[in-house]
Amino acid sequence: MALNGGRARAYIGGMKHHLALACAAALAAAPALAEEAGEPEGRSLMERGMQLFFEGLKDEMSPALRDLGALADEIGPPMQRFLSEMGPALAGILARVEDWTQYEAPEILPNGDIIIRRKPEAPPAPVAPEEKVKPGEPTDI
Repeated sequence: MALNGGRARAYIGGMKHHLALACAAALAAAPALAEEAGEPEGRSLMERGMQLFFEGLKDEMSPALRDLGALADEIGPPMQRFLSEMGPALAGILARVEDWTQYEAPEILPNGDIIIRRKPEAPPAPVAPEEKVKPGEPTDI
């Protein structure tokens, strides 16, 4: 079938139009088909994606977790000794202090003493009746 120049261009132009419509229809139908047929496969892809995510997270976190375990092994025994020796004294302090926001951070003096000062803007500490000290009398804290 021989076509002259004008007719050939119109035929090819019409073919392009039909081809474009066919591609658009196929693309529009693809998600609908995927929804119907691909639901179990979509779940498995989600499961696989989550599995890969958690494997990557595990690979990234494992060095930090090993370091944390080593730190716990190193610090654990001294911390247990500290708590067994100082636990009762710390419990007494915790019982006496009602609001820790009224105190500054602990300070270690050059001689090794640790002091915790009240903040200057904090209201005066309540004095229990049995703790009243007479002026000039030494006190043991």
